[in-house]
Order: sequence, then structure tokens, then C-alpha cells
Amino acid sequence: MTQTQPVETIPPPRHAPAAGQPYEYHRRPLVEPDWTRFPGWRHVTRDQWESAQWQRVNCVKNVKQLRAVFGDLIDDTFYADLEADQSAMATMSMLVPPQMINTMVPFATLTTEALLADPIRRYMIPVASDRRTDWPSHPYASRDSLHEHDMWVAEGLTHRYPTKVLAELLSTCPQYCGHCTRMDLVGNSTPAVDKLKLTLKPVDRYDAHIAYLKAHPGVRDVVVSGGDVANVPWRNLESYLMRLLELETVRDIRLATKALMGLPQHWLQPDVVEGLERVARTAGRRGVNLAIHTHVNHAQSLTPLVAKAAQTALDVGVRDVRNQGVLMRGVNATTPELLDLCFALQGEAGILPYYFYMCDMIPNAEHWRVPVWHAQQLQHDIMGYLPGYATPRIVCDVPFVGKRWVHMLTDYDRERGISYWTKNYRTSIESADLEALNKRYAYYDPIDTLPEGGQQWWDDHRDD
Repeated sequence: MTQTQPVETIPPPRHAPAAGQPYEYHRRPLVEPDWTRFPGWRHVTRDQWESAQWQRVNCVKNVKQLRAVFGDLIDDTFYADLEADQSAMATMSMLVPPQMINTMVPFATLTTEALLADPIRRYMIPVASDRRTDWPSHPYASRDSLHEHDMWVAEGLTHRYPTKVLAELLSTCPQYCGHCTRMDLVGNSTPAVDKLKLTLKPVDRYDAHIAYLKAHPGVRDVVVSGGDVANVPWRNLESYLMRLLELETVRDIRLATKALMGLPQHWLQPDVVEGLERVARTAGRRGVNLAIHTHVNHAQSLTPLVAKAAQTALDVGVRDVRNQGVLMRGVNATTPELLDLCFALQGEAGILPYYFYMCDMIPNAEHWRVPVWHAQQLQHDIMGYLPGYATPRIVCDVPFVGKRWVHMLTDYDRERGISYWTKNYRTSIESADLEALNKRYAYYDPIDTLPEGGQQWWDDHRDD
């Protein structure tokens, strides 16, 4: 009879610390920060705070209004820094709802130093000292970095993927993010960017969208966006969605709205909730997947009001509420920040972590962008903690290629920060290009993240 040999366990040295885990999960229930801690909102009631109209009327649009909120808690140096950015570097004008400002420095004393370090402030209210002075923009940055406007098949309708279109219904949002990939079109012009304008009347724009979809039955998926659909009068949005639902070929509809987080009060208004239920019921009867895609970049942004808005959408029949965030240095580009956000989304707010995009190559965005290798490391490091269905994919949106998981590159010059990507379909502007599927398409890391030799190479070619 064979005897099993005992397994010898060697005890660790007495001085060795316990290994632990690289990330330790701790549940953090959502909390609505106390807005009355700000001098300008000291007398704002809960009824006012939970009113979408009050939130919209009291959005902060300029330095004067921000001073009125913060009072004397913030030094003049911050406002001078902000004014310098707005006058020279900002690609988006200021527009920040009270809901979002309330998530800045939510549970500590508000000081100039704390505000400058705050992740929500860093991307919603950028200041000049945030930007890089060596390479504020990558040499290959462009206003429409994804060439969405080039792929318009009707005003505001981008046909980029074979079976999907992006429908931009309008060019405004309830809030303007500093890193907006559609800074070419969305929002007011700034000293740095003279924006494009939509020229058709909304009814004519919508008619053109529907006509194109009727003529192209191969399109089954419509992302309804802008701007932000929360700025479309509900009657008009519901009419547009019902017209989409009349098309037998449309099987997926996604509503893109950062306002689910930035202005959850909008999605809790009775007329919006009732209208969304009508749309959701119609979608359900017709077997169409209706989802909401929102845009949350940090766990601080998630509050009970946000969770309530997400749950209300699910309760009335929306199939999924998903999050598409953007990786940004100083905001969420570390493993703890990303996992904290994902657990708050999935576990507390009922929002599915879906994608995290690498920040696009728009002007004056180099201080936010991360290199591909960093995104690959983050994807590696978040695996195994979240449920599989709630583990987001980190993607690079490569110009002329589209979304690619960050490990899908075909070649990578780490020295110069150039990655190369391939694709398996033609966009609407490449239908006659026989070589489109045989090309390699380049994407570029931020130059300040490169080794010294790579930075020198770009510096030597600065004027090429």
C-alpha cells in the first residue's frame, strides 16, 4: 500500500510581512455630499437640489459664477489660472451643473490645494497649470480626431462601422467635459476653437437620418447621441426613437447621456420617466435592445441620486445601463482608482462597467492621455477582481479603425510611442479602397511618457 508523503510547508521568515492583495476591496455605500458646505448654496433646499430646472438654471458657466459658489474658500490664484486656460487653451467652454461641482472635494475641507488635486475638477474645470508646456498637443492631434465628420452620410449621422451608426441629434450637453472627443462640434466656440455648426432644422436632420436608415437595411444598431440626448426636448426625442422602432432592421438602440450622472434630476422628471417607459415597452414588444450609455470617470461622481436615476431607467424597461469612461491621468488611470470606480458602478449604482476609452488625440489633451502600454497594464491589473460580466474592456479608438482592445495592436515602437493597428471592415468613406484592410494604422503615445531617446526623436522632428 502506497503511503502519501506529507507536504512540507516552509514557514516564512518572521520578518516577512503578510503578502495580502495588490488591491483590497472595501464596500463604500454611496453618499450625497452636503451641498450647503459651499457658501453659494448654503440656503438651497433639498427640493431645489432635486429639481432639474434648478440644476440647469444654476449651472456654472464662468469664473464669476464659480466664485459665487465657492465664496472665499478658494484663492484668487486658482481663478487666475482658470481664466488663463479659458482665454487660450480650453477646447470646451465652462458648463458644470451643481450636481457635478458637489462631487468635488466631497468629504474634506475645500481648499485651493484640495480643489486643484480633485479628479472631477481636473477634467471638468481644467486650468492652465494642468496643461503641459512642452507638448500641450501631440503633433498628430486634430480637432476631429476620429474623423466622424468626414464619415457623415447625413448631417449628424456618422456611418463608421458596417452595422452601426452614430446619430448626433444636437451639439449641446447639460455639462461640458474638458476632454470631449467631439470638441470640434459640441458646445460654444472658445478662443482656441471656432466650432462647427449644425445647419439643418432638427426636424429635417431627423428626417435625413431616418431616410438613410431606410435605404441601408444593413444598419442594425443606432447610438443616439449628440451632444447629450438629455438636451433634446423629450417630445422630440421620443418621436425620433419611435421612428427608429418602426424600422424592422434596427435591433439595437443606445441612448448616450452623461447627464445620467451629471444631471440625474433630468432622468427622474415624471414626464421623462413616463416617456422612457413608453419607448422601452415599445422596444420590448418589438424585440429591440434599448440601453442607456453614460460616462462616469471617477467613483466620487456616483451618488444616491445617480443610482436612483439608473434604477428608474431599469424599472421602466430599459434593458441595460452601461458606463463608457475615459482613461485620464490625474483622474482614474491607476488600478485602485479604476477598480474603486467599477465596484461603485456595478455594486452600488446598478451601472455596468463596459468600456474605458483611451483619451483621444485632440488638441491640448496630452496631460490627460496615457500610453498604450499603460492601458495594457491597467487591463492586466483589474482582471480577476470584478465579476467577468462587469470587467470593462479598455479600448483604443484608433483613427480610421475604430475601437480595439488595447492588446490587439500588431506592432509597437515603444521608443517613439507609435503603435500599429489593422482592421477588418471599411468605413463609409473607404468603400472603393481595395487596400483598406491591408493597411496598418498608427496611434501615438503622449511624448512626455516616452524614453529619453524617443522624446529627443520627436523634438528633432518637431517642424517636419
